[in-house]
Amino acid sequence: MKGDKSLRRMVGSVVGVSRRPLVAACMLALVTNPAWAQEAQIQSTNSDKNTQHAAQQSQPAAKTQKPPQGSVQNLNTVVVTGIRGSIESSLKAKQNSDNIIEAISAEDIGKLPDASIAESLSHLPGLATQRQDGRANVISIRGLSPDFAGTTLNGREQATVGENRGVEYDQYPSELISGAVVYKTPDASLVGQGLSGTVDLHTIRPLDLPRRTIAANLRGEYTTNGTLNPGTGVGDLGHRASFSYIDQFFDHTLGLAVGFAQLDSPIQEKQYQAWWWSVDNGSAGIDQNWGGPHTPGMPNNVISQEGMQLRAQSENQLRNGLMTVLEWAPGDHYHSTLDLYYSVFNERKYKNGAQWSSSPYNNVSYADVGVTPAYPYPIVTSGTVNGIQPILQNEYTKEHDKLFSAGWNNQYDFGNGWTAMADLSYSTARKSLHDAYLFSGLPNAGTTSVQFNTPVGDGYPDFRPGVNLADPSVILFTDPDNYGYNGREEFDHQNDTIRAVRLEVSHPVGWIFSNVTVGVNYSDRKKTKQADVFFAWLNGNGSSAGGYNPRLGVPINPGLLYSPTLLGYGGIGGILDYNVLDALDQQFYLTQRNGQSDWSRNYTVEEKVPVGYVKFNIDTQLGDVPLRGNVGVQFVHTDQKSQAFQTNGDALVGGLGGGIKYNNVLPSLNLVAQLSEGQFLRFGFAKTMARGRIDDEKVASSAGVAVVNSGPAAGQALWSGSGGNPQLKPYVAVGTDLSWEKYFGRSSYVAVAVFNKNLLNYIYNKTVLDFDFAKAGYINDNPSLTPSSNIGSFTRPENGTGGKMRGLELSGALEGALISPAIDGFGIQANFSLTNSTLPVSAVSTIPGSPSTLPGLSRKVANLELYYEKYGWSARIAERYRSSFTGEAVSLFDQLGYTKILADKQTDFQAGYDFPEGRWHGLSVLLQIYNLTNSANKTQQISNLPNNVQVARPLDYVTWGRTVMFGLNYRL
Repeated sequence: MKGDKSLRRMVGSVVGVSRRPLVAACMLALVTNPAWAQEAQIQSTNSDKNTQHAAQQSQPAAKTQKPPQGSVQNLNTVVVTGIRGSIESSLKAKQNSDNIIEAISAEDIGKLPDASIAESLSHLPGLATQRQDGRANVISIRGLSPDFAGTTLNGREQATVGENRGVEYDQYPSELISGAVVYKTPDASLVGQGLSGTVDLHTIRPLDLPRRTIAANLRGEYTTNGTLNPGTGVGDLGHRASFSYIDQFFDHTLGLAVGFAQLDSPIQEKQYQAWWWSVDNGSAGIDQNWGGPHTPGMPNNVISQEGMQLRAQSENQLRNGLMTVLEWAPGDHYHSTLDLYYSVFNERKYKNGAQWSSSPYNNVSYADVGVTPAYPYPIVTSGTVNGIQPILQNEYTKEHDKLFSAGWNNQYDFGNGWTAMADLSYSTARKSLHDAYLFSGLPNAGTTSVQFNTPVGDGYPDFRPGVNLADPSVILFTDPDNYGYNGREEFDHQNDTIRAVRLEVSHPVGWIFSNVTVGVNYSDRKKTKQADVFFAWLNGNGSSAGGYNPRLGVPINPGLLYSPTLLGYGGIGGILDYNVLDALDQQFYLTQRNGQSDWSRNYTVEEKVPVGYVKFNIDTQLGDVPLRGNVGVQFVHTDQKSQAFQTNGDALVGGLGGGIKYNNVLPSLNLVAQLSEGQFLRFGFAKTMARGRIDDEKVASSAGVAVVNSGPAAGQALWSGSGGNPQLKPYVAVGTDLSWEKYFGRSSYVAVAVFNKNLLNYIYNKTVLDFDFAKAGYINDNPSLTPSSNIGSFTRPENGTGGKMRGLELSGALEGALISPAIDGFGIQANFSLTNSTLPVSAVSTIPGSPSTLPGLSRKVANLELYYEKYGWSARIAERYRSSFTGEAVSLFDQLGYTKILADKQTDFQAGYDFPEGRWHGLSVLLQIYNLTNSANKTQQISNLPNNVQVARPLDYVTWGRTVMFGLNYRL
């Protein structure tokens, strides 16, 4: 840990010389860049207490040590700021870590390299992002789905607004984050670790800076997809603004950092989905294999699209985030840090579209059909389809989220080698969601003809209906496809709370160990969700099976109409748009209609988790080779329980409860051998765990007794059901990592890493045939049926045999000056990951397209970045790529299959100028363009044709356009 000790001397030097004018002037250029501060934080974090922010550990030393003036010369290696400064500090963190990590750092206060934290993380080796609403929002580490990654803020586990554990990164303003560390190998003191890795987000520490610093930035935002729903108030312009104030008081013993960030961002999304594909007529068709009707005008043995939907979604995100850090180091022994974070996130979505079914069961006919040769059968790409019943659906969604996080860390150095730490934390996430949609269409189940031209592969179609779907005299409120109701409204409320306390002591030891750390952590997490669903019925219509008239049509109140929704990208042109909530209030009435899937979203899951750990830090020599690292073990006890409802179909039966207690022992070893100057060989070995999805642990179930009509048990009354599993145990894996790294220059390196992960325990859906319903507390809601036995079949998430995953990671960075002085200022970063996995058991292996690899795994992930930075000018172009991966099983209109997310490639660009001196010193301008090529999100459905021939056809095609941002940054 020699590198970590010298780093602390550097931190001490910053404070010790801050009053010398000449030195302080040099120091200011360095330390006002939080990338340097992040370097200190990350290195200290990895060497001593990986789950606590490094400033909480290093600052006592910074205040008490009085290093010689000669140590100041170490600072000349990290003077570069901006893009190169960010790369350099990240590489120093990686180089000095005792674990295998990746890191990102802010280029300046309030200025991460990308528009979001997730986008910055996705450039790291082995990491990939998945776009939601056009933005990078979740992270996959080494091919495992986002569910397997842990995320902490300043070393503390965070509550989440989703139903699962995965953090949605857009809840955290990138302007308030100074950097992040991704732990690919854990150690015993890393609490809240994930199975695939752990992301620790860092906020700035005010005592890391030598003087008061004020920073502000303002950026305008423009999206190129236009305004798709003009009447909703969501346009194509937005903004981002942030302000940071950092100061020190009382002879640099008290530090304060306050940051505020606002996001007001529009998202315009063009959606297209081909519902499903099949062969209508002929030896491969529905008519001859499934006994369906013959489709007039359709050629035999050709593949056609059996339905579609075109939707335009306009979304506005408004987020206000506030961060406060209070840091106190009054003397040689005590150091205290209080972290507070609060954000309010409001999201409005307007999603309007047209859809229809064109299968043989809808009595359609075709004319002038054009086909394109393809395998195994030609594809229908043009023609006219008659008998179409257009379904217009207008939907409004409002989400309101509140996040609050507080952490108080206290450290005391007894002066005799003993140090102690106590950390208290609280995190809560509250979510309220209101969703409503209504149907409209042609009156009296009217039909129209549609001319169409559709692509063979991916892309938008061209549909030309025979009626004007934006004409309020033609389109009425009705139930055009006999769904059985006229609309739907839903209210969701969710609360997630984590309370935690952590105690830790450290003391020097001898032999090969520098010190030992012993600690305990206790956390109590409780997630509660409530969902209430109502069906909407037109005034004057019935709401019962006997009184409901699906053909009833009512004109839309003209006072509620907006400008038409624009679907010109799909040929349709405009469709009717209106105020959904006001229409519900004026022209409909509601009845509560929670169904089975709605009742299952009313639940509570609680996890009480005490953790004990011991870690020995290694600092020795192996012959002439310096060797450092750590070895330790975690003992984790979990007490989980759940309460929810039992239903029988849509009928509510009663309450259920259940839970389990279990233990896990997680050993870990990290070794770093310094082979030569700047050359390291790393080895990591660890057993890790990740609890299952929270919504899989809920006890919510649907179960009942029914008479079996066929098979060996015909005539018997037997139990059956499906639901969650409160006895679910975690995923467990044993991982081995080996990494070689060579650092040279100031921001250059090359690294090769290999890893292997054996999944000892995996979770998948399984039908248990000997489930004891009476023991589990289920109620028979049909007294007229007495079950033959309390034993029956139950489908739920279960623990089973795991799989294997192994991979190769190549990464490097090169500054142009090392090649030739003529290209000084230019640089390149690149990485490539190749990952393979196997699943020995697939519970859904009979489903078409069932993967033999882990769902969510992209076999290839790559990033390439070129940059220039000199004389105040900077430019960067970056491209990230992830190969296709298979999602979970989905039911597509009675066609069970897998969705395959196709390869994704996104290119981003930024350019800026930083005024180096003069009256404009401290001011910089920045232009950023995200998704430069307007790359689409494309998915594919894999299913069987009626003759059981498997085909892969397009499912979704979605674009968000380019996002252009231009603005100013100012630092004082």
